[in-house]
Amino acid sequence: MADYTTIDDPSAHFQGTEYTGSGADRSVTNAGNSDLQPDLVWIKTHTTSSHMWQDSTRGVTKYLRSNMSGGDSTASSIIQAFQTDGFSLPAGGGNNVDGELSMSWQWKANGGSTSSNTDGDITSTLQTNSTGGFTIGTYTGNGTDNQTIGHGLGAKPDLIIVKRLSGTANWAVWSKTNTYNHILRLNMDTTESDSASGRVGAYGSQGSSTIFTVFQGSSAYGNTNENGETYVFYAWKEVQGYSKFGRYTGNGNADGAFIYTGFKPAMIMLKNYGNAGYNWWILDNQRSQNISNPMTHYFFPNLNNGGENLTSLPMDFYSNVFKFRTNNTGINGTGHSYMYYAWAENPFVTSTDTNSIPTTAR
Repeated sequence: MADYTTIDDPSAHFQGTEYTGSGADRSVTNAGNSDLQPDLVWIKTHTTSSHMWQDSTRGVTKYLRSNMSGGDSTASSIIQAFQTDGFSLPAGGGNNVDGELSMSWQWKANGGSTSSNTDGDITSTLQTNSTGGFTIGTYTGNGTDNQTIGHGLGAKPDLIIVKRLSGTANWAVWSKTNTYNHILRLNMDTTESDSASGRVGAYGSQGSSTIFTVFQGSSAYGNTNENGETYVFYAWKEVQGYSKFGRYTGNGNADGAFIYTGFKPAMIMLKNYGNAGYNWWILDNQRSQNISNPMTHYFFPNLNNGGENLTSLPMDFYSNVFKFRTNNTGINGTGHSYMYYAWAENPFVTSTDTNSIPTTAR
């Protein structure tokens, strides 16, 4: 039997870390089995505040907010440095308020080392972690419809998030689970849309092992290829036993269905994509309230709300599935359609395990 996963230790490529602010210069050190020097750090405090995105391509002074449509902002009070096993924070920064809990999600790319890629119509600047199936890219739009961009993953991407840096625009989220030519907006609670405004895709000829496609649309909705405007994209390909991006139909049962992943999740992002008015959700296994089942604390990536605690809306993380314990229509309404993007804490079957691959939780 072929190896079930090439990543026996997911913490070498992704980690979630909760920390308490000190108000003074400090380091946030990860606790996973492997040291992880992050290249994308997403931070959310447990109080009312924005979701902050920083990456080592744009540098520590630049940040985006997934709950807002604004472009790249500059500040010296967010992250000071990406360190060998975490990151450092300055005194007095909004993500380092004394006594305030914050959650960070971190992905490894290529240590901030970038290179130019000319595989597509538009040249991109990339740093890629091919083992972990993750790349960070930047490019400048040329204002032409149906343009290709190199991504460096070596396989067709399964999830792409694009954000305009040089001005206001909505976040464009495409995944292999979207309806053809439909996208979601990370900063909005809308349904998936087939609007030409801001589309991005990798279906069929729109994507390959080297490129994906962006489209020139209405600037009012924030397209992904306006002439002379700059963009960042984050792209992932699935890695068996480490990451999985899929969809499911809710059953409205408080003892809900098992959703198979092939690993114990560390983080799951969810969206009701068939109905408007439903927020994005994030659940993870690192918040102090979520160390064991049921997971009852979550965030909404499209809102600046504090850490939510609704014990009536729990979820369980098992060794190779996640399971709903609620009939809430945000995540498990009868007949509602959902997408999920999940990263692993542990694979269920390692690269050296010769047992058969199970498809249900133990």
